[in-house]
Amino acid sequence: MTSPIAADAASNASFDAPSDAVVRLDDVGVRYRMAIDKGLSLKELVVRGQRRRVANYEALHGVDLEIRRGETIGIIGSNGAGKTTLLRLIARVLSPTSGRIRVRGTVAPLIDLFGVLHHELTGRENAYLTGALLGLRRREMRDRIDGIADFAGIGDFFDAPLRTYSAGMMVRLAFATATSVDADILLIDEALSVGDAMFQRKSGARIDGFRRAGMTCVVVSHDVRRLADMCDRIVWLDHGRVVEVGESGRIVQNYLASSAG
Repeated sequence: MTSPIAADAASNASFDAPSDAVVRLDDVGVRYRMAIDKGLSLKELVVRGQRRRVANYEALHGVDLEIRRGETIGIIGSNGAGKTTLLRLIARVLSPTSGRIRVRGTVAPLIDLFGVLHHELTGRENAYLTGALLGLRRREMRDRIDGIADFAGIGDFFDAPLRTYSAGMMVRLAFATATSVDADILLIDEALSVGDAMFQRKSGARIDGFRRAGMTCVVVSHDVRRLADMCDRIVWLDHGRVVEVGESGRIVQNYLASSAG
């Protein structure tokens, strides 16, 4: 169990930056407190008065980054590098421990496709629930619901409880709903690899459409070669620190060479 350490770091919708900048991080860090003695029993904690020892884990450290409007930027790194933490900061669901992050515009996060789904609700009800959590009014969701059902392609199951769905059907519903939101910035965490091959092509085409329309996209994926093809720039993270930021092909080449070594 981890918990973020509170701090006085700021996050603002407006900031003093070039007109094409939509996200800026200045010396941003995120630390978590982690319990070391996870195996202590209730008796040891209460009767004997023992306390769990905790340690600080630094998920991000000293990150400086600027993302421009209409840019598609990829984030790569090994597991635990801080990729998802960075997305959560931009999504405003996590605050930095140190430094400052400033975001301009509305954000649609595809970070946890299954996190808000309720297994006793129908697909339609889950779509309305997800829309509400993403800030859409019920009237706005009614205008989108037929498009969500059509894109998900799950037929009559759209009005069946989620507990009757296969994993692939849940992926289709979650992705269709999350990408129905109008936003300035789209955050994508491994959503490029969801579903079967046909749905991957369909979801990839939708994301390509967002990019052509000028939406800013921030993409996390282990498929670094695909990121090299679709991104303008790539950020390489390692143990919470930025190793390199730059042209996609060069960064991916350096990353693969480092991994091979």
